[in-house]
Amino acid sequence: MNMNGDLKKFTKVMKALSDPNRVKIVKLLQHKSNLCVCELRSLLGIAQPTVSKHLKTLEEAGLVEYSKDGLWVNYSLARPGSFPPYAPAMLQQLTAWLENDPEIAALAMKAPFVSREQICRKT
Repeated sequence: MNMNGDLKKFTKVMKALSDPNRVKIVKLLQHKSNLCVCELRSLLGIAQPTVSKHLKTLEEAGLVEYSKDGLWVNYSLARPGSFPPYAPAMLQQLTAWLENDPEIAALAMKAPFVSREQICRKT
C-alpha cells in the first residue's frame, strides 16, 4: 500500500468522525448493536435521509457495517480486521471517549429501549 492510499484512508476515517451526529451514531452502536435507520432517526431526532447519509459515510470509512434480516437492515460497528487499521483503532478509542458527555449519556440510556416495531409499526 502506498502512502497516498494510506493517507486517503486515514483522512476518510477522520472526516467520517468530524460530524457530531456521526459520532453519536457510533456511540449508540457501542451501546446497542444492530440498530436500524428508523431507530437511529428516533433517537437522534433527525430526518431519515440524513441518518442514511451519515450511515453511508461511516460505512465507506469502515466504521460501520450492515446486514439484512428479513425486511430490516441492521447497522453495527465494523468488526476488527474488516478494514485498514485506522477504523478499528478509532472505534477502540471511542469506546472510552465521551461517555461522560451529557448528550451521549442520555442517548446511551435511551438506546436499549428503542423499538423498531413500535417506531415503524411493523411486527
